[in-house]
Amino acid sequence: MITRLFGATGVNVTVIGQGTWGMGESRRTERDEIAALRLGIELGMTHIDTAEAYGDGGAERVVAQAIAGRRADVFITTKVWPDNASYAGTLRACERSLKRLDTEYVDLYLLHWPSQHPIAETMRAMEELVRRGLIRFIGVSNFDVAKLQAAQAALTREHLVCDQVLHHLRDRRIERDLLPSCEKHNIAVVGYTPLARGGFHRGVIAEIAKKYGRTPRQVALNFLTRRPSLFTIPKASRAEHARENAAALDFRLSPDDLKVIDVAFQASL
Repeated sequence: MITRLFGATGVNVTVIGQGTWGMGESRRTERDEIAALRLGIELGMTHIDTAEAYGDGGAERVVAQAIAGRRADVFITTKVWPDNASYAGTLRACERSLKRLDTEYVDLYLLHWPSQHPIAETMRAMEELVRRGLIRFIGVSNFDVAKLQAAQAALTREHLVCDQVLHHLRDRRIERDLLPSCEKHNIAVVGYTPLARGGFHRGVIAEIAKKYGRTPRQVALNFLTRRPSLFTIPKASRAEHARENAAALDFRLSPDDLKVIDVAFQASL
């Protein structure tokens, strides 16, 4: 699995990680979810993304079981829900997440969405969590350029290392302004829901996939991580999807094919 420097962290993180939205909501599917995450780790997808809001904490508990005995091998991201993002609320939310994750620290802690609480309060709490050794790095999610700049300005000792945002072939709006701004300030961009709305079984993506002997999903993931600042976190709740995602960067799209895909999905910019 290919890794890259993750923003200003100085840490190499797998370009394709594992999302967990929708996990931890049913005992019936929990065993398969844990197995898929464990397989993903074995295949090199060691960036695991979760949040306190996913399954009301259930996804974090699933992650805890999946990484048992492998904590040193994984890079864990979780998030504080905006309603909880006051200074004291952020500290408490992180402590609850650590308990559910059964870990002493998380690698990256994000504010899940812009909050009604002053951003200065949230960022002050984030820096306190870094000071206590409960988190290593600070980031945000679903922030536009202006909000991203405000969050960074509120930090006094640390730097934002990540903005996690919606990014798929039919919604590439972040590539207009947000991505260039993040690249200028060495902030990693992590795209969630990269395979949203599907429809890759025909058309340009399917044709290119056939050319490389790959699946349309793999071509989509490959394109969406084509720039050094871009990472992605597809969910795989079944083993076959984990294997497919893990092999999405085992080939390189030619400049001509990158251009063809870019032109085909220009409308989503």
